Amino acid sequence: MKVKDLLLVTILISSLSLFSCEKEVKDVPPPPPSSVIPTESQVKYQQMEMIGFIHFTVNTFTDKEWGMGDEENAIFNPSELDTEQWVKVAKEAGLKELILTAKHHDGFCLWPSEYTEHSVKNSPYKDGKGDIVKEFTDACKKYGIKAGLYLSPWDRNHADYGKPEYIEYYRNQLTELLTNYGEISEIWFDGANGGDGYYGGANEERRIDKLTYYDWDNTIALVKKLQPNILVFSDAGPDIHWIGNEKGFAGETFWSTIDKSKLVIGGSESAYLNSGDPDGNSWIVGQCDVSIRPGWFYHAKEDEEVKTPEHLLDIYYKSVGRNAILLLNLPPDRRGLLHENDVKNLNDFKQIRDQIFDDNLAKGKEATADTYWGSHPDYAASKVTDGSFDTYWAAEQGKKVATLTLDLGAETSFDHLVLQEYTPLGQRVNSFTVYAQDGESWKEITAGTTIGLKRILTFSEVSASKIKLELETTGDVPTIAEWEVYNAE
Repeated sequence: MKVKDLLLVTILISSLSLFSCEKEVKDVPPPPPSSVIPTESQVKYQQMEMIGFIHFTVNTFTDKEWGMGDEENAIFNPSELDTEQWVKVAKEAGLKELILTAKHHDGFCLWPSEYTEHSVKNSPYKDGKGDIVKEFTDACKKYGIKAGLYLSPWDRNHADYGKPEYIEYYRNQLTELLTNYGEISEIWFDGANGGDGYYGGANEERRIDKLTYYDWDNTIALVKKLQPNILVFSDAGPDIHWIGNEKGFAGETFWSTIDKSKLVIGGSESAYLNSGDPDGNSWIVGQCDVSIRPGWFYHAKEDEEVKTPEHLLDIYYKSVGRNAILLLNLPPDRRGLLHENDVKNLNDFKQIRDQIFDDNLAKGKEATADTYWGSHPDYAASKVTDGSFDTYWAAEQGKKVATLTLDLGAETSFDHLVLQEYTPLGQRVNSFTVYAQDGESWKEITAGTTIGLKRILTFSEVSASKIKLELETTGDVPTIAEWEVYNAE
């Protein structure tokens, strides 16, 4: 054989050998998912981070938080209503979805429902020809924001509330809302369950059995039939659950897993909702609802009590930064516009976030680990600094404790860390500790329990060239999709 031919054969054998090795490496299967994992829709929903609530009804004009149901239709008369202003303000502030109170407890409908006269169709607004739900959903479509709707289960106006006939009425209205306005991303059910009301003129107290009256299983089945991709919120899920308070705070320890058998719409335990359950049998995203003002509806006396940008940032850290989604209420005023004070503080809040999280000091930097799944490069530590949630580091099979080390390349000042688990495989981390290199030793700078989709950690400014993250789990091996480092100064 000639030398030239021998070289060609050698190169061919080497290529086949490399291909064979590469194929062998690629055959390493990924870590198996945990027993409870989110749907793809739930992951994408939580990745929106912040969404908005629009509380607007007759209460806006009566200066009340809860209407009795005896309000005259004529009182509802916004002078400059502009749903596009709501949507544009929300989008510019970084909100990805808006939820409109189509009907609050007073029973007044913002759309011309054929099942009641207590509706915008009998108000002066556009001479009874208006449909605010349509204006709202059209504006959301125009500006690329998802649209959600709230339909109060309690109705203080309807004569049949408390009777079986009301459930048919309620489902008829759900059907109107979920068939006439295009795709609805989220339907929001709260836990208000009766009390004093007008009830068609009865003016009495009506109580219901919250466990049985609404027949929630069949009501939710109807919702899913009408809109297969919709997500349902309540304090029992099934897709999104209330965080247990109206301050916008998730617990310091917060699991997305929860035991569904312990949840009741309108009656779940607040502390349990605020923490979740590491042994839970269902994945239900936690939602932190809070208003930008003291009240949920607009009141002129609160114009100087709008939450400051710094207050909103603290809420962001304690909601999005604790593995939940933030639902921020923005109540239009009597003009039908978001008030200037609300808009200014919302914009300033966005600017602060942009300034803090503009420059990820860890992106592209070298990361190493004491262990990684199957010694396969697809699960190596480098995945935590590549800027992609869809790639992740995972510890080797059977590991309950693992360490990641980040080399920033030079002495670097920072005061924020962001950690993300790869939640499509489940939530796994029970505790973590972060250290900064201090000479020849390591100094603890922060620690915590759960991580989930996103954990934001803040602390006094630290300078170091290397950071170490120690993770512990009592369940499946830990995963980290992203590790980000920021300096707010």
